[in-house]
Amino acid sequence: MLKRKEFFGSSSINETSDKVNVILSGTEITGDIVSNSNLLIEGEINGNISCSGKVQIGTSGKIKGNLVCVNADVEGSLDGELTIENLLILRTTARIKGDIQTLKLNIEEGAFFEGACVMKSPVSTNNTFKTDIEFD
Repeated sequence: MLKRKEFFGSSSINETSDKVNVILSGTEITGDIVSNSNLLIEGEINGNISCSGKVQIGTSGKIKGNLVCVNADVEGSLDGELTIENLLILRTTARIKGDIQTLKLNIEEGAFFEGACVMKSPVSTNNTFKTDIEFD
């Protein structure tokens, strides 16, 4: 079996960069996905996704299920609940049907969102509650 470095060549893999799992357009997955590394989804997934990194749903990406992750960047479609620990970006081509829970939300003009949104408070280690609202 070839090691990744041998297969792809040493110049195309940066050993120190974040690892990304890629689900290409034309791929259909039925079932839940759990990942410790980032995900780029261009295919279709029928199931829940739990990721301890960033999930990017490309323009051809479609998810029918719930998404739980640290950060998400959505250009495709998602039918389910989103629970994002930090930042959710809905790009112009995004189509979301479901409730959202996130700390930060960025919605570009043209994005479609149908559901409820709850903005979570940042977790603080000193047990103080921050009430300031910041707009970028």
